Amino acid sequence: MADPRGFLKVTERQTAERRPVSIRVRDWQEVYEPRDSAVVRQQAGRCMDCGIAFCHQGCPLGNLIPEWNDLTWRDQGQSAIERLHATNNFPEFTGRLCPAPCESSCVLAINQPAVTIKEIEVSIIDKAFENNWVLPHAPERLTGKTVAVVGSGPAGLAAAQQLTRAGHTVAVFERDDRIGGLLRYGIPDFKMEKHHIDRRVAQMEAEGTRFRLGVNIGVDITWSDLRSRFDAVLVATGAPTPRDLKIAGRDLQGIHFAMHYLHQANQVVAGDDVANQLSAEGKHVVILGGGDTGADCLGTATRQGALSVTTLAIGNQPPSERRDDQPWPTFANLFEVASAHEEFGERQYLASTVEFVGTDDSVTGLKVAETEFKDGKRQAKPGTERIIKADLVLLALGFTGAEQNTLANQTSTEFDNQGNVARSPKWQTAEDGFFVAGDAGRGQSLIVWAIAEGRSAAAAIDEYLEGVTQLPSPVKPNEKSFDL
Repeated sequence: MADPRGFLKVTERQTAERRPVSIRVRDWQEVYEPRDSAVVRQQAGRCMDCGIAFCHQGCPLGNLIPEWNDLTWRDQGQSAIERLHATNNFPEFTGRLCPAPCESSCVLAINQPAVTIKEIEVSIIDKAFENNWVLPHAPERLTGKTVAVVGSGPAGLAAAQQLTRAGHTVAVFERDDRIGGLLRYGIPDFKMEKHHIDRRVAQMEAEGTRFRLGVNIGVDITWSDLRSRFDAVLVATGAPTPRDLKIAGRDLQGIHFAMHYLHQANQVVAGDDVANQLSAEGKHVVILGGGDTGADCLGTATRQGALSVTTLAIGNQPPSERRDDQPWPTFANLFEVASAHEEFGERQYLASTVEFVGTDDSVTGLKVAETEFKDGKRQAKPGTERIIKADLVLLALGFTGAEQNTLANQTSTEFDNQGNVARSPKWQTAEDGFFVAGDAGRGQSLIVWAIAEGRSAAAAIDEYLEGVTQLPSPVKPNEKSFDL
């Protein structure tokens, strides 16, 4: 444990400051100021001798949080990153993007602000990279077995790294022109700059993982041909099918899925030329969906020079304190102010979009009504309709599952009633030698679950190929935790 009386000495929760709004909206760099190592150590000292570390239950990876908190407090950074890497392949991703269910499970959070677990985590890995403590771990021997990983998001990358280190020859196939999946093209740079992906990919290449860019499995190579070339295949393609809103006026120009908009914006920030780029510059923007993707669209539209941005959510504004039906240590649904919300725009709740309106085939606004519960479901309240001006509408309504066409047509893979790839307790699909991990099998979820599933699927594949495995398996297929 860290300082036995640390939580009594320091009761204030302190994280890195965000850069001034007037400055950060003019660039695409991460919004946080450099972290003060002295403050991080002090905050790590708040981790208490709680006896049962419920933060372990909150984290699907089973991160050894009290251990690396203690090592951070003692200024033993190299030991801290060793303990952190023991359970998490990519703490630089989770430390920036995970909503931190571990903090909701922190015992200190019963009557004080939780330990800044996520802040300490990202500080450990950033310090490790600065000091060249993150080195390749090439396998001692090769097994002669080959594995194809389809998809280079967090689940695919985690599985690939585990399998490469186990001695298998691993090729990661990505249909985009860069590695990372939604980490690359779904997350704006102001949340995570892409050099974090690049340096981790460089480590994996040095370990022996091979990357094949611009290859669309199912189109450029059939799934059956891929299986014939490799001893095992991992499907880690995510759940990219967006949820649509099929109401009157949906065919008007100017209504787009959020991920299409973010993909193009990230390409431009990376230096690419995108013909006819979808931009919010000089437009009145309405975002449907109040989650993280909606906030990413808001921050992007702000930096592109939108005239106004309105975010609509169909439900109530979440409370600032835990509700009775979401007690500690569950991951409570609380009202949060993301960095993008500080910068610009308006948020409206209990708003149901009734119709898209427009002229000359282009959207000019949304007809919106207040919502009410009636007959057991939320629906528009008659007589409350109004028009919100909009030149650009972004649908950030979540995702409905994996892409099914090629997998269903070219293999015997089955899907569950939620559109996810069906899998056995051994992470296998109905097609022999095929495995699935991450959002493709779980549905839209958290980055920490994707990495945990990638690690667990890697263990299952290793056992399938070798008969036994020593790789860790932190979760089971479709397992739930306090966060879901």
